[in-house]
This record gives sequence, C-alpha cells and structure tokens, in this order.
Amino acid sequence: MNKLSYALGMSMASNLMNSGLRELDVDSFVKAFTDVMINTNLSMSPQEANEVIQSYFRKKEDEMLVGNLKKGEAFLEENKKKENVITLSSGLQYKVLTNGNGAKPKATDRVKCHYHGTLINGKVFDSSVERGQPAVFGVNQVIKGWVEALQLMSVGSKWRLFIPSHLAYGEQGAGNSIEPNSTLIFDVELLGIV
Repeated sequence: MNKLSYALGMSMASNLMNSGLRELDVDSFVKAFTDVMINTNLSMSPQEANEVIQSYFRKKEDEMLVGNLKKGEAFLEENKKKENVITLSSGLQYKVLTNGNGAKPKATDRVKCHYHGTLINGKVFDSSVERGQPAVFGVNQVIKGWVEALQLMSVGSKWRLFIPSHLAYGEQGAGNSIEPNSTLIFDVELLGIV
C-alpha cells in the first residue's frame, strides 16, 4: 500500500504539472485530500470546487493567449526590420533563400514540399526534412500563411516564412507542440506541382 500510495501521488503531481499547474499550496491540497478520504465535512461544495478549478485554468489560458500573441507581435515587429525580409499586407513575412524559376501553383493545385517548422524560440515542432520525406498536399489544405506564400513561390524556390498566429493555428494551437496564438517559422522548399 505504501508503494501504491506513493505511485498515485507521483501520478497526480505529474498530471497537475503537465496541465500547467506549477505552484500549489501543498498543505491545503493534503487537507482536502484527507478530508475526502476520511469522509469528513468539506470546506466547499464539489460544485464550488469545480468553479474554482475552472476559473483558475480559464485565467491561465487567457494569460497564455495574450502572452503568446504579444511575443509573436514583438518578434514580427523586430523581424520586419531585418534585411531582405518582406512583409505582406496580411502580416505574413518571408525571406527568399533560393529563387526558383518554375511555375507558381494555384490554390487548387497539389504541391510537393520539404519544410522545417519551428517556434520563435527555435523549438522544432515538425520537419519533413528531418523525416527525409517530402510532403504532398493541396495548396488550399494548409494554414493560411502557407496558402498565401505557396501561390507566390516558383517551383525550385526556398523561402523562410514568418507566420503570425492569425495565419497559422490561431487561438486553437495545434497538438502539444504549438500553443494557442503562436507565431511560426517555416523553411519551405517548393519541389514541384503534382
């Protein structure tokens, strides 16, 4: 029972930390846990407890949304001052790494690309380059920043895209790697129209 109890404590603490909870009043946590386990009078109703939890995580999510948006905006503001970075009216920024001379795809075309995606802190979240396998997809089946850029690129081009959150995954984010309101960076090589 000692090992099981310890294992359950580890599991609960890990789950709480993975949900973004890094600070906790351990004494209050242990008191509430003990009160439930010995079936004594609780300091709040289960409904009130649920409201407190939901309110806390809603506030944390709002702080993350605003924080990520501000970090992205500050990054893009500085980035647009760099040499050879082009900013479009949509907010999309790009830098030509290699200029191709092939055809430009239309929104209805399918393309073959190699890409390497990072967050503004440099963390890689997806890379066909690292997998060693180019991706094939419809131009209009990807995030808005890609749709816009691909139609401007010629086959054989390689561009670095700086994509504001509203042209990426917005407030939804994507998976565990891309938080809501994240600005993304992609190196995209347009290998062909298929």
